[in-house]
Amino acid sequence: MSLSLLRSHSRTCPSCLRPWGGLSGVPELEVEALSPINLLLERSLLPPRPLEAPEPNLSPDLKKVNCSPQTFRCTLSSIPQNQALLNKARLPLGLLLHPFRDLQQLPVITSNTIVRCRSCRTYINPFVTFLDQRRWKCNLCYRVNDVPDEFMYNPVTRSYGEPHKRPEVQNATVEFIASSDYMLRPPQPAAYLFVLDVSHNAVESGYLKFFCESLMDNLDKLPGDTRTRVGFLTFDNTVHFYNLQEGLSQPQMLVVSDIDDIFIPSHDSLMVNLKESKELVKDLLTSLPGMFSQTKETHSALGPALQAAFKLMSPTGGRVTVFQTQLPTLGAGSLKSREDPNQRSSTKHLAPATDFYKKLALDCSGQQIGVDLFLLSSQYADLASLACISKYSAGSIFYYPSFHYIHNPAQLEKFQKDLDRYLTRKIGFEAVMRIRCTKGLSIHTFHGNFFVRSTDLLSLANVNPDSAFAVQMSIDDSLADSSLACFQAALLYTSSKGKRRIRVHTLCLPVVNQLSDVYAGADVQAITCLLADMAIDRSITSSLTDARDALTNAVVDLASAYKSNVSNLQQSGLVFPAALCLFPIYILALLKQKALRTGTSTRLDERVFAMCEFKTQPLQQLMRMVHPDLYRLDNISDQGALHLNNTVIPQPHLLHLSAETLSRDGAFLMDCGNVRMWFFKGFSQNTHSSENNVVSLYNSQSHIPELGTPLSKRVRAFLDWLQDNRAFSSMIHVVKDDTSAKATFFQYLVEDQSESASSYHEFLQHIQAMSK
Repeated sequence: MSLSLLRSHSRTCPSCLRPWGGLSGVPELEVEALSPINLLLERSLLPPRPLEAPEPNLSPDLKKVNCSPQTFRCTLSSIPQNQALLNKARLPLGLLLHPFRDLQQLPVITSNTIVRCRSCRTYINPFVTFLDQRRWKCNLCYRVNDVPDEFMYNPVTRSYGEPHKRPEVQNATVEFIASSDYMLRPPQPAAYLFVLDVSHNAVESGYLKFFCESLMDNLDKLPGDTRTRVGFLTFDNTVHFYNLQEGLSQPQMLVVSDIDDIFIPSHDSLMVNLKESKELVKDLLTSLPGMFSQTKETHSALGPALQAAFKLMSPTGGRVTVFQTQLPTLGAGSLKSREDPNQRSSTKHLAPATDFYKKLALDCSGQQIGVDLFLLSSQYADLASLACISKYSAGSIFYYPSFHYIHNPAQLEKFQKDLDRYLTRKIGFEAVMRIRCTKGLSIHTFHGNFFVRSTDLLSLANVNPDSAFAVQMSIDDSLADSSLACFQAALLYTSSKGKRRIRVHTLCLPVVNQLSDVYAGADVQAITCLLADMAIDRSITSSLTDARDALTNAVVDLASAYKSNVSNLQQSGLVFPAALCLFPIYILALLKQKALRTGTSTRLDERVFAMCEFKTQPLQQLMRMVHPDLYRLDNISDQGALHLNNTVIPQPHLLHLSAETLSRDGAFLMDCGNVRMWFFKGFSQNTHSSENNVVSLYNSQSHIPELGTPLSKRVRAFLDWLQDNRAFSSMIHVVKDDTSAKATFFQYLVEDQSESASSYHEFLQHIQAMSK
């Protein structure tokens, strides 16, 4: 099923130098996205391939230059003309933004003059109007601005007099090399401080050896230049610093035992130039695992270690990477266990137990220090409190429950792959991001890891390509005089090479005055992700039950609004527009997630981490978590395959996540972000000795061997293609089914279904009853 709207014809505005766009002007046309579907009767709802974002109903010229939905998308690809119409639709208005994602093509502009609106400071973009060659009209505040002389020259065509053909006006995503006007100080060097737990619990888990090996392998790949600085700090019941100053024969450990009044023993030799002190750094990484191998110290002074890291990094700013394996027990920020198996969904345990980590994170943000947390814990560590150090400093959080290098090899492999990506991925320092929107629209709530500096400005001490943000919006004034609404996100940051840059994304959407047009342009996946963020906030401020009820009511409200205002059908049942027919499925799936499900089987740290993921993951990754993609592999063929780089990539159809989809004679792949492989007993028996065998179940639980058979080659090509489309490496988990395929499927995929929402059909009947 395609959710794209009918293409409209472009029209030309005589006062402009290029074609303008807008609505088709034929609202009475029946579009596929509005086709009514009775969910109680229709079971085949999934499209054959993963769902694409709806295409805004714009002219072809505007579609061609609009921002990619992978970077910037709105919950409604047709913006209601006023708040009353938005309220009537019973859908949230918001933006989902992935501002620093890895891009294969990015126009980089070097110019002495960065053209911006004199009133609202919007960057010139493809959706402004050129009144003539010397004047342009802002698409956000409508002010008329002069075109600077320098802008008359086009560096691409090397011609004068065509400002509308400049790269800034031909691309919705561009990056400017910023001038000194955008600097409060000289750009900082890339600076990395590693803060390592070396208590008995940490050493026993075995993480330290693999961290040191990974960093050793990636030292030359750390983003930076000749100014790159590194430092190390370890802690147990005391805090240990390491003198790595050039000229020493070996690293020197400096121990500070006064954790109640932590101080820096030396300011000049603890953060060192990586190029100059590389051999000492390598010596330290080689010796660190053995230095604490016999420790019996069980306490953890994480708070004092973080205070020391703050003091050490304050002069420059940079990235602090913390590895923690247990509950902090000593000094500032010490915590006590709040894990009560009978209170795992209680609101008070989802909020931090102390404000220490939030206050320290805000101090870090003020000094351009971002803190990333790796939690490798086999027991409760109060992630609800610890997560604040990353949440408010724009950091990242990684969590590996039950981590042990011997007893949990799957977690070890995931840790190694994540760490390799983390150490080498792109990074931006001392960043801020501002989001602007068309006059009449306003922003009122942000979701993600950041510090809100003002109503539309986020402080991001560090920015990375794997983090995303969400924004809730409202309509303050009527947009009746506008045919288009625009949104612009500008990210100002310092690159790892010490260059000040501004990455700008601009999104353009049509304004509509009919409720049917609002529904036709609804982005069901973006709506689901924004509602998930809102529900997580509500579960913390109110209760988990209230959050779950709010999600259910969102489906009820939509069903009632559509039935009473748009649908002309009098038939009984539960009718939704085609564009939103997956909404109840997605909400039901949300209710079964660790972040929002009820019961006592979900550990507190796991629930909190799931909440953190919803707040920071890009939409594509989130939707795989919420509603995994299920494929059958034993009959995979080349029919409809992609042909990329002389490789044939099979494209099996998506299957519904239901037991009736499964069969005992099949092999199934479930992609839930971390790819998981399902093999069922009948398939493994019937094909174990045949040439079409995909995998030997008895040789590996986490790898697919290369067998050289046609079926094996197809499966591997498909898996490699899935992996190429995401940032982090995914894990293969092979599950043997020796009892009931259905029981295994529901236990592993749906996660304790008995404690969560009911079956899909029962859920629909519940929605129908409530919407009457």
